[in-house]
Amino acid sequence: MSAKPTPLSGFPELLPAARVVEREVVASLSRTFELHGFANIETRVVEPLDRLAKGGEIDKEIYVLRRLQAGDEEGDAGLGLHFDLTVPFARYVLEHAGHLEFPFRRFQIQPAWRGERPQEGRYRQFTQADVDIVGKDVLPFHHDVEVMRVMVEALDALPIPPVSFQFNNRKLIQGFYRGLGLPDLTAAIRTIDKLDKLGDRVAELLVEDAGATPEQARRCLELATIRVADTSFVERVRALGVEDDLLDEGLAELAAVVEGCAAGDHRHVTVEANLRIARGLDYYTGTVVEIFMAGYERLKSVGGGGRYDALASDGRSTYPGVGVSFGVSRTLIPLLADGVLAGSRPVPSAVLVAVTDEESRSASTAVADALRARGIPTEVAASAQKFGKQIRYAERRGIPFVWFPGRDGAQDEVKDIRSGEQVAADPAAWTPPEEDLRPQVRTSHVVDDEEQHP
Repeated sequence: MSAKPTPLSGFPELLPAARVVEREVVASLSRTFELHGFANIETRVVEPLDRLAKGGEIDKEIYVLRRLQAGDEEGDAGLGLHFDLTVPFARYVLEHAGHLEFPFRRFQIQPAWRGERPQEGRYRQFTQADVDIVGKDVLPFHHDVEVMRVMVEALDALPIPPVSFQFNNRKLIQGFYRGLGLPDLTAAIRTIDKLDKLGDRVAELLVEDAGATPEQARRCLELATIRVADTSFVERVRALGVEDDLLDEGLAELAAVVEGCAAGDHRHVTVEANLRIARGLDYYTGTVVEIFMAGYERLKSVGGGGRYDALASDGRSTYPGVGVSFGVSRTLIPLLADGVLAGSRPVPSAVLVAVTDEESRSASTAVADALRARGIPTEVAASAQKFGKQIRYAERRGIPFVWFPGRDGAQDEVKDIRSGEQVAADPAAWTPPEEDLRPQVRTSHVVDDEEQHP
């Protein structure tokens, strides 16, 4: 007998009731994406290391593929597990461009792997949900508004605490910095991106790393403190007295995104312009967004994305795109651990058909078949114990109904073991209440209107 296995840190495994929650969240996201015409794809789990390594600082976190019996001289196979869904998607677009219709609208929900130190919200294996629109050579700006609205709608449909979409625009930031006369715009953006983490130190770093004067650093921080839930940021930025054509373009785009995403009746999503959001990755060129969840600010963002004008290029064509990613594991696992979300039962079965004795098991199986034929998840009792024990078996598994086949011409009966109500029933006609037909997501998070819309 082998010893009990030791859990692997950073590779979360969900028990069946928790998996109910994850599956329903994935199904809900998929329904919303498909409602807007996004096609689902799934890419392979490995990519060439030279392509993965273009991720820059992520290099050290890539899991490399290597055959167990490979000799030392063989090294790795030149392949690694993907650490996000953007790199494989870029390769997918290049590889299949001849078979895709552009603009190509795709969503992808699958695991990724990252060799970082495990902690709450950060895992070595995790599931992400990405939605993107990619064009060939050109992609009109209105797609920025569209794809962000899709994710707003998708998260608004989930049974999670309130989320805040915080938008900015790289053109706005770069135009402002250029209008100020900063010598190193990229370094300045990367430094401002650390504002939440470093606070007052950022002003010093803007001087040290981005070549700003103390006055320029002060003006950068003035811009970064603007955060509003409407388009009043336009006047506030104008009041700072910086002029630049790229700044004008960024202000107009950001206003359009904020207005577009705030439109509609959202249950628990808020939309803001937050001019400190920068996203440090160099490939963003316009709209950028970070998504935060109320009560779980310690997780930092649970999603993010933006506009990238060069997702990929084959030397002849360039493929610009805009997309946003939601961390399914990053969001759900802390909520499950805190009891905010739970599955109503660990099994899909709505009915357990009791077995009177082994000789009559075929009659119980016939009842189960009739119920299943009508779409009712059903299982047959494992053994012909006393009915009291079979009922307790159903209770332990979370099955709400126990079916008792009639004997000697008597009518069948079904019992709701929660209320104790027992009624005569016909397997060709009886149906459980809609809420009992499938496992449900239970939430302990109650949000009043004021909390939803601060």
